Amino acid sequence: MKFEINKIYNLDVFEYLNIVPNNSVDLIITDPPYNMKKADWDTFKSHKDFLDFTFSWIDKSLEKLKPNGSLYIFNTPFNSAYILQYLVEKGLYFKNWITWEKKDGLGYSKRKFATTQETILFFTKHPTKYTFNADEIRVPYESSERIKHAQKKGILKNGKRWFPNPKGKLCPDIWHFSSQRHKEKVNGKTVKLPHLTPKPIDMIQRMIKASSNEGDLIMDPFMGIGTTAIAAIKLNRNYTGTEKEKKYFETANKKIQEIL
Repeated sequence: MKFEINKIYNLDVFEYLNIVPNNSVDLIITDPPYNMKKADWDTFKSHKDFLDFTFSWIDKSLEKLKPNGSLYIFNTPFNSAYILQYLVEKGLYFKNWITWEKKDGLGYSKRKFATTQETILFFTKHPTKYTFNADEIRVPYESSERIKHAQKKGILKNGKRWFPNPKGKLCPDIWHFSSQRHKEKVNGKTVKLPHLTPKPIDMIQRMIKASSNEGDLIMDPFMGIGTTAIAAIKLNRNYTGTEKEKKYFETANKKIQEIL
């Protein structure tokens, strides 16, 4: 099968990775299975089977990443601890453990603290030679009154006057994005979405802005309903990826055609 960019394949992740050229991808962003038993595609016989699968697709994906490429992987904090150790052993360079605070409002456990977060691991192939556009992802300052004052006269820090950046402060490693089910409420009520675990497109766009430039190739080997591809299109990047589940694959292509 011939490899084409700006196309989502309906293939198993390993079949797909076999056709992607090595050293061709600038950035990988992916939301793989978590082994949380939410569907057949998210269910494994054991934690070991899940890790074997995870490490296998990671191995194949890293071959596709350019020497100056970057990688973002979603997962639970527990699974991410294993994935982080594996990536370090593979020789990748750890940059951030990003905590996504979902503002979901859901928390059922009374035997431990309520889980309201997911983890995003950010790694690079090279320790220093990689893309990171810090100014593109600045966020608003929290103390508006203090910043308003500082814009005029500055704030004295270590003998120097500091003036706020008009684009905001540097992006921290704790992200506050509402879950997609809360973004798509109808008449104030949550509704069933076309995917069980969709990620907010504005969060994916933050990663793309930070770790790629226009014209770069973004890969997502677990494309779902196409969020990574749509984010890439909106930011003038190229995309590639696969989605094994037929219904998600068809939804992704429909969404892409709508924005094109």
